[in-house]
Amino acid sequence: MKPNSGTLVINIMNGGKAEAYEGVYQCTARNERGAAISNNIVIRPSRSPLWTKERLEPNQVREGDSLVLHCRPPVGLPPPIIFWMDNAFQRLPQSERVSQGLNGDLYFSNVQPEDTREDYICYARFNHTQTIQQKQPISVKVFSMDSLNDTIAANLSDTDIYGAKPVTERQPVLLTPTGSTSTKVELRGSVLLLECIAAGLPTPAIHWIKEGGELPDNRTFFENFKKTLKIIDVSEADSGNYKCIARNILGSAHHVISVTVKAAPYWITAPRNLVLSPGEDGTLICRANGNPKPNISWLANGVPIAIAPEDPSRKVDGDTIIFSHVQERSSAVYQCNASNEYGYLLANAFVNVLAEPPRILTPANKLYQVIADSPALLDCAYFGSPKPEIEWFKGVKGSILRGNEYIFHDNGTLEIPVAQKDSAGTYTCVARNELGKIQNEVQLEVKDPTMIIKQPEYKVIQRYGQVSFECIIKYDSTLLPTVIWLKDNDELPDDERFLVGKDNLTIMNVTDKDDGTYTCIVNTTLDSVSASAVLTVVAAPPTPAIIYARPNPPFDLELTGQLERSVELSWVPGDDNNSPITTFVIEYEDGLHEPGVWHYQTEVPGTQTTVQLKLSPYVNYSFRVIAVNEIGRSQPSEPSEQYLTKSAKPDENPSNVQGIGSEPDNLVITWESLTGFQSNGPGLQYKVSWRQKDVDDEWTSVIVANVSKYIVSGTPTFAPYEVKVQALNDLGYAPEPSEVIGHSGEDLPMVAPGNVQVHVVNSTLAKVHWDPVPLKTVRGHLQGYKVYYWKVQSLSRRSRRHVEKKILTFRGNKTFGMLPGLEPYSSYKLNVRVVNGKGEGPASPDKVFKTPEGVPSSPSFLKITNPTLDSLTLEWGSPTHPNGVLTSYILKFQPINNTHELGPLVEIRIPANESTLILKNLNYSTRYKFYFNAQTSVGSGSQITEEAVTIMDEGKMAGVLRPAVGAGKAMASRQVDIATQGWFIGLMCAVALLILILLIVCFIRRNKGGKYPVKEKEDAHADPEIQPMKEDDGTFGEYSDAEDHKPLKKGSRTPSDRTVKKEDSDDSLVDYGEGVNGQFNEDGSFIGQYSGKKEKEPAEGNESSEAPSPVNAMNSFV
Repeated sequence: MKPNSGTLVINIMNGGKAEAYEGVYQCTARNERGAAISNNIVIRPSRSPLWTKERLEPNQVREGDSLVLHCRPPVGLPPPIIFWMDNAFQRLPQSERVSQGLNGDLYFSNVQPEDTREDYICYARFNHTQTIQQKQPISVKVFSMDSLNDTIAANLSDTDIYGAKPVTERQPVLLTPTGSTSTKVELRGSVLLLECIAAGLPTPAIHWIKEGGELPDNRTFFENFKKTLKIIDVSEADSGNYKCIARNILGSAHHVISVTVKAAPYWITAPRNLVLSPGEDGTLICRANGNPKPNISWLANGVPIAIAPEDPSRKVDGDTIIFSHVQERSSAVYQCNASNEYGYLLANAFVNVLAEPPRILTPANKLYQVIADSPALLDCAYFGSPKPEIEWFKGVKGSILRGNEYIFHDNGTLEIPVAQKDSAGTYTCVARNELGKIQNEVQLEVKDPTMIIKQPEYKVIQRYGQVSFECIIKYDSTLLPTVIWLKDNDELPDDERFLVGKDNLTIMNVTDKDDGTYTCIVNTTLDSVSASAVLTVVAAPPTPAIIYARPNPPFDLELTGQLERSVELSWVPGDDNNSPITTFVIEYEDGLHEPGVWHYQTEVPGTQTTVQLKLSPYVNYSFRVIAVNEIGRSQPSEPSEQYLTKSAKPDENPSNVQGIGSEPDNLVITWESLTGFQSNGPGLQYKVSWRQKDVDDEWTSVIVANVSKYIVSGTPTFAPYEVKVQALNDLGYAPEPSEVIGHSGEDLPMVAPGNVQVHVVNSTLAKVHWDPVPLKTVRGHLQGYKVYYWKVQSLSRRSRRHVEKKILTFRGNKTFGMLPGLEPYSSYKLNVRVVNGKGEGPASPDKVFKTPEGVPSSPSFLKITNPTLDSLTLEWGSPTHPNGVLTSYILKFQPINNTHELGPLVEIRIPANESTLILKNLNYSTRYKFYFNAQTSVGSGSQITEEAVTIMDEGKMAGVLRPAVGAGKAMASRQVDIATQGWFIGLMCAVALLILILLIVCFIRRNKGGKYPVKEKEDAHADPEIQPMKEDDGTFGEYSDAEDHKPLKKGSRTPSDRTVKKEDSDDSLVDYGEGVNGQFNEDGSFIGQYSGKKEKEPAEGNESSEAPSPVNAMNSFV
């Protein structure tokens, strides 16, 4: 141990082993007043063991597979730093694909041929012992697919089948950590490191999220190519589930790490030294927190308090020791120990029972100097037991200092926030306790601030000319100023051309290098001011011209004629810079209530340099002046000296006074508080008064602090009140305030509207009437009435459905309203409720009303089936919304000829209970257009239209598919065995010849550069293939679409039930051609223009979705 010291020195440089001194050390310091102990100090020798010998097998791995090279360093103290290098002692490059994990292992997300090498070496550096240990080199050989195929081929015969799979991409798989979840415990204040490394091809990217929260800003970092999440200075709030997601183009994998943040003990309130006088009471508090919560134990002079000498004045209560009526023998050093499984805290606190008269430690007659308008701090350091009380006086016989002009600190210091000239003088500090009294005097001098009244100005000078910057100052005569000139914030060049005078800087024979910013700095022992100007050096003299600029700021501001509510301000104008000053703007700062904020006061003409200013009480004024000319405003002048006006009663009362209840039994009175500027003095308060209106009642008043709300409880519900709020301060009340009318809190209305009547206007509109409720039962501000109505059931279907209530609100005291959007032929219910500011009252009894019938909607569908030579079968569905009792259906139809002209219209009325109809005696091979709608007693509903075609005469065209219902779809007719008849063979030859002619025409037009109107995509492909007639079934080969390369299907292009949807109802055979040119020949074959126009709607059933072609537009034989 060092002499006269508590330091213990262990030196093993001259022999000895460090292991001999391994252990836990603690220092104890003791004297007659007690004993203090230190924290435990643990000494452990450092260790850097060698690597265990092991045989390392070469790693042979296929290209694209993952690989982990294990390091497994020896356990050292402290743990070693791991890194990977090669035989040339060069660090192995790492990337998103290859990286080192926190455990030191080297991870390959996927190996590449360039990873083949025999010198993967793991190094462990033990910093404390300054040694590096090396693991044996690890060999890695990567087999590529090409080399693997060559190897296999060399060992197989020509007849063998060989070949390895190419490098296949794989979705991510986590290499570490394993499994889907894991846990992690970290201590508060430490660094949290979470790691995820994944295998996959392509190399996966890692992304981190916190489930149910955000990663903390400014404390989150990503390392090791985002594979490591690092959060510094963790706290309990960082506990939770952290998810890492590895993702590539084939998929993703994730792992959830549940983090729990524990905490070693940390102080909330550490015990502090306590000085007590005999007979006094006191407490020692030791509060700590941690996770788990630490145990608190006490020691006295290093001994557990349970076995320490008893002290009747001492009582231990958990984390607190309570002292009562202490005596001098109670002095001791107490130790508080807070510990949990993660650590401990130890703090010493000296309880000194002492009886000492006051002592003042500040030297007598100490001189304090401050600049006017700045704070002054006068010290009065003291000691005594019991703790002395401190009082300050000004002058020898002055009264005790009090009020808002002074701030008294607990350490005895007196602060004058804004020292004025009249603040100078002698101040006396008095310290007293029950054992005595002592005093000390200090001196305060208040100096005038240093000012630069003539600042250096911007200069433009010709090269080799002479320039001078002025810096004229004004300062307190008792201070010694020093003036320093700087160029570009550095010392002036050591050049005899620079001449520094008393109040200027002159530069002779100016050169280009003299260009820059020159600053004049004035320092005194109490303050410092500066001003700068720019020097620009030009090659030629500037063109003679008048330069107009904003004026320079006024200076030399002076206050005279100070009165309670006014003062006179004068100033000296600055240079007007060739543009006369038109206006001076005067601004003020309230240093007492809003320091640093400048407000507009007034403005005067530019010819005036004095102004009489009106002032408010209890404001610490500073003024500044801004000059204005046609160019703009000058910079503000330097502030004037401060002037603190005397306090007075408030001149005004709070504004925006309101009385609105928040509950049925209270009245909340609010107002806009006065600002500090409006307070006129210290101690701003408010007198809040209220009484119930229209009741012979006296005013009730309370005085509240500087707040903006007061709540009156126990009031009747929604009663009118007269309210007023009056301001007051330490000097008295403001003028009598005006009264406002408010109301106590509202409650829900008590009764429902009566005599509810409903008048049905039409099938979708009704008018509801009700009687207003008495205003007394509203119990609040009447806001209006709400009508709730809902459909009970449809009278035509007698089926109930989910009730969806609708609400209409009618503002004010209305007694009727209209209910639009009703459904015809339905039963409805409604009720009415009154609404106030609190909510809705009870509902009136439900009123039932019914809407009359209306016209129905269109039938739900219309299908046309079973076409024959002279008949069609119609099927339909009833309207989705009948809106009444259906009386009948109306069917109208008319034929359409080849020129799309409409024939005579036929109308048929069908009973309402029918759903099918067979139309007979129709013309064969004729297209008809149908119009179909339903009727109620009110009238006809909207109609739907469809088209259909009767089939051709079987004797004329047997076996040919006729166009049928909708969008050019085809149907199959009945077969007739006519294959051996001569006319049939001739017809087929004619059809084949027609197709051949069309193909020749198209080929000629294509070679000439023209285009035929087939689909645009055929322009970019070869000619469409026309297959020959098939021998097996006698049908023509079908057209192959160049876009799909799919053969068209044989047979009908119409579903078996020939259903035509409503949205297809406008389609016709015209869709198969271009305009009116698409038509049928006399023999039923299609001779329209060779066109590729697509169908409007997708085909149904097993139909092909291709566009029709010249070939498939014809009917196939069956």
